[in-house]
Amino acid sequence: MVTLGVRRWETLADSVQGVGKRHNQDWYDCRGSGSGTDPLVLAVADGHGSAVHARSALGARFAVDRFLALATAFGRAAHDCHEPGRLTRLMTYARDDFPRALVHEWRQEALGHWDRNRPVVEEAAREPRPEEKLVLYGTTLIGAVLTPWLLVAWQIGDGDLAVVEHDGTLGRPLAPAVEDLGDETESLCGREAWRSMRMHWAPVFEEARAPRLVVLSTDGLSKSFASADGYAEFVRGLAGRLAEEGGSGVRASLPAWLAEASRYSGDDTTLTAAVRHPETPREQDAAPEETAGPPDPRTAPGPAGGDVDTERKTET
Repeated sequence: MVTLGVRRWETLADSVQGVGKRHNQDWYDCRGSGSGTDPLVLAVADGHGSAVHARSALGARFAVDRFLALATAFGRAAHDCHEPGRLTRLMTYARDDFPRALVHEWRQEALGHWDRNRPVVEEAAREPRPEEKLVLYGTTLIGAVLTPWLLVAWQIGDGDLAVVEHDGTLGRPLAPAVEDLGDETESLCGREAWRSMRMHWAPVFEEARAPRLVVLSTDGLSKSFASADGYAEFVRGLAGRLAEEGGSGVRASLPAWLAEASRYSGDDTTLTAAVRHPETPREQDAAPEETAGPPDPRTAPGPAGGDVDTERKTET
């Protein structure tokens, strides 16, 4: 039976501009409490940033804004998902219809902006096709919605969704079977982009089994490590520090951690996360996982503590 209590979530988020970049092409936002009537919605987007994607910073913002609106409405509709058959219908909508609606609204936002901000060109110049206009706004997107009964997330393109489960298990449920090569990635500006959107569907049937931590980040973070193991250790360290210090201490350190990651990846680096506070005596009294002590700021660019430079990519 589903527990109908309201979760207690705390959020933290920040973004840093890549070294040598003229503008930060990332965007992020998080809203809501995680209750049935006020779902918690998180999103990060990474505009492609090259010359052919000259308006991608705007495209990233449009993607996050449209996702938050649609996902909030979806989360509110899921408040009675315990009714017979309701969960299956919601999953079908999330898998098939939500991506189409999101891509449609993003395209309309981008094309509307083009119409209001047409570049000055010669009168005889050919009007670009809609697909050509959309390329200017190309971006990736990761978004998640959390309610007392459900975690759903969607992703198109690179970046990472990490989930620390109630038992401390770490997963990357939207990681592709084959990682993108170099700078190639799926995009909201792609033809039939909704077909490239991946979904993570995770009903919560017991309150105590809800995730501890949900992390969304652009690829500037994971690319700063030499392997996926380095990124996983970062998330585990983040979970440990949040358990020890709470959100306020971690929030103060987050910009420095992201700046260090950006120094190694050379890319804009953005993270938004939701941590669930223990709500029952059983959770509060449980023995905490073993975590490293407070890091030495001279040697530790991330939350795990210790000298982790060997796990970072070598600077070029």
